[in-house]
Order: sequence, then structure tokens, then C-alpha cells
Amino acid sequence: MGGRIVQLVQGEKLKLAFDDFDYWIERFSKYPMVQLIDLDAAMRQGDNAELVAMICKRLPCQVGGGLKTAEDGQRLLDAGAKRVIYGSSLFSADGVNKAFASGLKKALGEDALCFSVDTKNGKVAVKGWKDSVDLTPEEAVTWLEDYCSAFLYMQGFPIDVAAILRSTTARQLIVAGGIKERAEVDALDAMGVDAVAGMAVYSGAMEA
Repeated sequence: MGGRIVQLVQGEKLKLAFDDFDYWIERFSKYPMVQLIDLDAAMRQGDNAELVAMICKRLPCQVGGGLKTAEDGQRLLDAGAKRVIYGSSLFSADGVNKAFASGLKKALGEDALCFSVDTKNGKVAVKGWKDSVDLTPEEAVTWLEDYCSAFLYMQGFPIDVAAILRSTTARQLIVAGGIKERAEVDALDAMGVDAVAGMAVYSGAMEA
């Protein structure tokens, strides 16, 4: 965000900010996949396209933030992203836009697609957590399972919800938000769920 590596809480509160890119690229090179979100694009206030492309050339990344069309995803894949994350654009006031999801699968292939189900107060949150739609995460996952290779679920450290979602889909399931230590990652791994670690890595609480 704003040309820096940042860590936000619930897409709102700035907790950490760095501009020493080489250091963090080296730190994250230990991981099999790095989640890279263009928060300015997600909040519809510009983008960090050049920075995203630079990082994608040096790390294996799944990239998201404000993707609205198949062309948006293709640009990121062309820039070096391994997988692209779609979130808000999959939903409308009426629920899931299955025609859009189907079009993404046809254009980009399901292996390149990760669908993000951000959640706030038990409902799917969109537009950087600013709005929500009348769907539970389980409903959203069920509707979208045929069109992607992975789901990203974001809302705190949801071990109980992760278990429910794991039983809902056969796709890769990744949870994010509030991971504090390796034991939590291990607990999720035992359930067949992957985790995004952000603050724990930045703060040094968890190493690769």
C-alpha cells in the first residue's frame, strides 16, 4: 500500500510498514507460496502494479487486490504471478455471480484461481471489508467450488470455522488472519488446511 510493504488489521488499521524490499523478499523466499495483496487496488484508491510485478519476478506469489475482470488476472499472471485471487467481484447484491466465476475458469483455468471469502460478522465481506453480502462463507464456498483450485478464508484465527469449511470443499483451503505461532499452523495442517502467516513473520514470532 502506498509503495510500501504493510500489514493491516481487518483491512483498516495500519500496524506495520516497511520499504526494505530486498530484506523481506529474502525472508519470504523460504516459503512455498507468498500471498501478495495490492491494498490500494483492493480499496479502489490506485495500485502498486510495478511493485507487484517486481516481487512476482523474485518470489512465487498468489496475488490479489481489486481484480474485476479476467484481463486483470491475466496481466498479473503475465507479470509472473503463480495464481490470482478474486474476491469482491465474485459477489453482488443477489449473491454469487456464477457466470463471472465460470468465465474466469474458462479464460484463466481453475489452477490459476484462488477465490477469497473474506468474512465479517459471519457474512461474506467485500470491497476491503467495507460492505457485505447476505451469504455465509460455507454457502459461498459451495456455490464457487467448481470454478477454482483454492479458497482463501480471512477472519481471525478460525479453527472451528476452518473445520466446517474443510468439510464443505475438496479444494485447497487457506485461512488467514491472526496466526500467532507455529502450533496454530500445525493444528490447521493436521486438518488439511493451509495458513497465511503475516504479522507472526514480520514480528519474528514465527520463523520458516
